[in-house]
Amino acid sequence: MDLEITGKCALVLGASRGLGMAIAKSLAAEGVTVFAAARSRDKIEAWAKGIENVRPVECDLSDLAQVDALADSLLSEGGADIIVNNGGGPPPGSAQAAERGQWLAHFEAMAANLFHLNTRLLPAMKEKGWGRIISITSSGVEQPIPNLALSNGIRSAVVGWSKTLASEVAGDGITVNVVMPGRIHTQRVDELDAAAAKRTDSDVAEVAAKSRAAIPAGRYGKPEEFADVVTFLASTRASYVTGSRIRIDGGAIKGV
Repeated sequence: MDLEITGKCALVLGASRGLGMAIAKSLAAEGVTVFAAARSRDKIEAWAKGIENVRPVECDLSDLAQVDALADSLLSEGGADIIVNNGGGPPPGSAQAAERGQWLAHFEAMAANLFHLNTRLLPAMKEKGWGRIISITSSGVEQPIPNLALSNGIRSAVVGWSKTLASEVAGDGITVNVVMPGRIHTQRVDELDAAAAKRTDSDVAEVAAKSRAAIPAGRYGKPEEFADVVTFLASTRASYVTGSRIRIDGGAIKGV
């Protein structure tokens, strides 16, 4: 199937590893010019060797000046046709233990600055009459994950923003969707398993085995499986999919 996005330009945030890296590679394989952004540009340069249409960019989403500099750079080249909002998760912790300063700092990086970046890039999309905005959240926005209070709360704000924006720009040829990963086997998931093992004084392998056993598919997902769904949503073929929340979790969420 031709996804009809060859020659498009994409911005993929959080692209130094994990889901962001997999999405950037998947889009690049479809002929998209990918601006792969993260705090660690050197990590992107390492995995992107030999991929001509991946352009590593350094950007720390917690730094508004860097966010604006990224927007300026993209707009000078005509803007981005596809934006993949993806970033690292905050540290584990309970809602009771989370302090005001933590909420503010992580909300700025994971939500406020993200919204600002998209708002700056939107006019160029509207002018072209075509655009794709895809935000990577977590299954925690639908079924809160224990001990991930910051993530559950802040990512839920991203869902509300996305749904609101989807209605505003649908008539401009721009789709806005949210993709919710379950347990996709990335370094982030390994870190969460390690944190859970430490908290419960358990073996990491035992924690991971229990986690896999709770997933109907019986395994963690592959980053490539996740990335291919995101790439389809970024395509012309998915033009009538907007305002949606899409799970990629092996059936882990029990709700209808």
